[in-house]
Amino acid sequence: MASITLTRLSWSTPDGRRVLSDLDLAFGRERTGLVGRNGTGKTTLLKLIAGELRPLSGNISVNGTLGVLKQVVQPGERETVADLFGATAALATLRRAEAGLADADELAGADWTLAERIAAALGRVGLDAGPDTRLAELSGGQRTRASLAAAVFAEPDVLLLDEPTNNLDRDGREAVASLLAGWRAGAIVVSHDRALLDRMDAIVELTSLGAARYGGNWTLYRERKAAELAAARQDLAHAEKTAAEVDRRAQRAAERKDRRDAAGSRKGDRGDLPRILLGGRKNRAEASRGDAAKLAGRQRAEAGAAVEAARSRIEILRDLSVTLPPTGLPANRTVLRLDGVTAGYDAEHPVIRDLSLSMVGPERVAVVGPNGSGKTTLLNLIAGRITPIRGTVSVAVGFAMLDQRVGILDPAASILDNFLRLNPGASENACRATLARFLFRADAALQPVGTLSGGQTLRAGLACALGGPQPPSLLLLDEPTNHLDVESIEAVEAGLASYDGALLLVSHDEAFLANLGVGRRLDLSLPPAPFNPLPSGERAG
Repeated sequence: MASITLTRLSWSTPDGRRVLSDLDLAFGRERTGLVGRNGTGKTTLLKLIAGELRPLSGNISVNGTLGVLKQVVQPGERETVADLFGATAALATLRRAEAGLADADELAGADWTLAERIAAALGRVGLDAGPDTRLAELSGGQRTRASLAAAVFAEPDVLLLDEPTNNLDRDGREAVASLLAGWRAGAIVVSHDRALLDRMDAIVELTSLGAARYGGNWTLYRERKAAELAAARQDLAHAEKTAAEVDRRAQRAAERKDRRDAAGSRKGDRGDLPRILLGGRKNRAEASRGDAAKLAGRQRAEAGAAVEAARSRIEILRDLSVTLPPTGLPANRTVLRLDGVTAGYDAEHPVIRDLSLSMVGPERVAVVGPNGSGKTTLLNLIAGRITPIRGTVSVAVGFAMLDQRVGILDPAASILDNFLRLNPGASENACRATLARFLFRADAALQPVGTLSGGQTLRAGLACALGGPQPPSLLLLDEPTNHLDVESIEAVEAGLASYDGALLLVSHDEAFLANLGVGRRLDLSLPPAPFNPLPSGERAG
């Protein structure tokens, strides 16, 4: 039977920061959700199991085959869906055979059902694409679906899925959930998608205290976790109360002893006691004081140990506190205007056609639609990363864009240096204070961006884009919750709720959109109008 066993597993970053310590875990033929705050090592653990990283110490035993979801962020120009399946050469052999060009050895080893099985795998995740489709032509969500199809293609004994619903639209998320609902082998799923986690058989939580396994889905885990935390806090309060009482008793006993000794000393000074008796009493007093001190010390040590034992069951967490300076954006100020815009990366096949949009004041607009409908293209167009084929784009205020890769940050530079580069008018003290609110305190602010987890990178991007003395009046966000844990999502919601600028965002997280108070939606799923491309080389706008 398929199984994965981790024994005293430890791993550290190249700079020596310990991420995983002495983990003992076992995974079997079940669907396990792997959860925890950003930076606790969830993705690292999957890479260790897959053999992409080597442990610092400990053992990893894998019994069975693995299927790994590969997140393709920047595909090569010629990279195709077939490359994800590792089937490019085999499909080329089939084409040579069909053309009568294959030799006997190739014909003997040809897999005549390969193309049909790849098509079935793609259909299983609801992706309308073929083996020859170039990955660069697919949206981020479509590439995720293709990667998931490749991961399950060989029917592995255990699936390793890292945020499988990231970048996916509603239909894509349901396709992933349906696939896992019918999956009868093992699966380890890193996710903050609560709907997906509710379909798991077990939850493993990684914290700074280690790992804990909970039978059942996300809802049951949350209930048990809340009960455990309440009990641990009650035990801690009782232990601290007991320790304080031990201190008070020891203090009172010492004060009584001092009063008795002082009275005896005064009596001796008056000459009421013989010298020999006075000396014996003094010796007994000193011995008694020593015994009392030892007893008090022992009681304090026991009470202190009880406090530490109770405290060790509670993870010490620092809350993300996002507070933003005002932008001063007037309610009647036009911030953005698009007139009859047609755009895309191929003039013959534009993604956006004849689109008009106007945003005024601190309006909040969500861009919605299925994967491939042009949501990210629209943000890139507004940000000036691409030019329109036809029509005009006018941005009338300062803006910042956080894409899915947080491209405003230099991965080779530290968080602190990125902040100072993007906010040249900020002092280092102000920079430090802002980064601390985003949980990058002291030396944490000196970490190179390239060493951060996905969630940490987004936090750094938000801090650098919005934490300066004058935040931009327009903020463009592309799937901002993709790499955040649940607690961080809630903190970002609270921070953006107080942002008084205009907000244009792409997100498939309906709860996130509702909590931000989005007042209008731009739906790109409507069928585009007929389009006649301009003659070659001609551009409007």
